[in-house]
Amino acid sequence: MNLHITNETSRLKAVVLGTAESIGPIPTLEEAYDPKSKEHIKAGTYPKEEDMVKEMEAVAEVLKKYKVEVFRPKLIKDYNQIFTRDIAFVIDDKFIKSNILPDRDQEIEAIDHVLNKIDPEKIITLPEAAHIEGGDVMPLGDYIFVGTYKGKDYKDFITARTNRQAVEALEKIFPEKKVVSFSLKKSNEIAKDNALHLDCCFQPVGKDKAIIYKGGFLIEEEYEWLVNFFGKENVYEITRDEMYNMNSNIFSISEDVVISEKGFTRLNTWLRAQGITVEEVPYAEIAKQEGLLRCSTLPLIRE
Repeated sequence: MNLHITNETSRLKAVVLGTAESIGPIPTLEEAYDPKSKEHIKAGTYPKEEDMVKEMEAVAEVLKKYKVEVFRPKLIKDYNQIFTRDIAFVIDDKFIKSNILPDRDQEIEAIDHVLNKIDPEKIITLPEAAHIEGGDVMPLGDYIFVGTYKGKDYKDFITARTNRQAVEALEKIFPEKKVVSFSLKKSNEIAKDNALHLDCCFQPVGKDKAIIYKGGFLIEEEYEWLVNFFGKENVYEITRDEMYNMNSNIFSISEDVVISEKGFTRLNTWLRAQGITVEEVPYAEIAKQEGLLRCSTLPLIRE
């Protein structure tokens, strides 16, 4: 397999889509990785496996409609394998394994059948000190945008997933690209104040547009840099509640086709006004775990 990912929106050819099957029992509060999951565990509204399976199958159907080759992880019993974006990411022709939360290291083994199709020299394991997850990484041509948290209290945040060492590692692997990092707001307890990954508060869409939530960025100048990069007229600003519901976490099949949650009425109207076809799917149950469509897909090849 010849990997090829240079941006977020070129025509998708091959992807790993997670699975919600055999997800296991509802986690305890201590086992939860993010404040939104904790919220739903406390409220008794944590999503049911059968509902999440239906939501993911709706995405699989859309991908099939657009003739995308879809790989799924091998099932691990009683194990959450929905968010494949966390475990790895592709930039150019390189497959980079994430260094993620230690409890989740079986997830990469479950896509061995995909890794076996890739030239081993193109598979990169980062240094142990470089913590990173794919939701924080966005290739954009000559740029790589990376969400991070650089505070001295990094270790205190289970929601801080990508550190300074990972940014430096990407700079070494891709010396010809400009790696631009953005410090994100983190909260272990308040989901509306937590940008778990960069794609929870920002995502490019279409040819030259972007979805942004200003409050997800710790440093206003970094947010302003992004707005200037795209041009204010090309930026769609979402609210705190829309960020909480994961409006920036849609998924592009191409510059003119996206998969979006059917409840994102305001966003979907704006996307259509930009000439983008919106394939609506139900994904509100999966959103309860602080991840959505981009989080549950790992693109391998775009045109």
